[in-house]
Amino acid sequence: MRVPPPLLFVAAFLAGAGLQHLTRLTFPAGNTFRIVGFGLVGCAVLLALYSVGTFMAARTTIVPFSTASKLVTWGPYRFTRNPMYVSLVLAYLGVAAILSQVLALILLLVPIIVVRTIVIPFEEARMREVFGSTYDQYCARVRRWL
Repeated sequence: MRVPPPLLFVAAFLAGAGLQHLTRLTFPAGNTFRIVGFGLVGCAVLLALYSVGTFMAARTTIVPFSTASKLVTWGPYRFTRNPMYVSLVLAYLGVAAILSQVLALILLLVPIIVVRTIVIPFEEARMREVFGSTYDQYCARVRRWL
């Protein structure tokens, strides 16, 4: 699979928004949902920037299908092995709340399942090839998601 994971999330969101528009379903969201949505998007942006910044400081790649030169275990990677995917989920949830996109929320399951069953296992296998037992020890300490 060579589709960048962020595109999976964008495609699922657009499909859900399109379905909601075609079915003419409306779900009015109050200000509370919008405020929560903006909070989630803000957290997602901060987490993504922190994650990418940590990789840049380590001078290794953020590209899912390339080989890492260093095992990053600090910064947000102390708490989750996949903070960039967590940030994608948070951003998706936030935008869906802001725009009252209920059908897009349902379709969030699609990119999560693809990332969980295809992308992450592929990345983990690559990390085990490169870093061996050091990576296994890291996995034993830090959860995959949260």
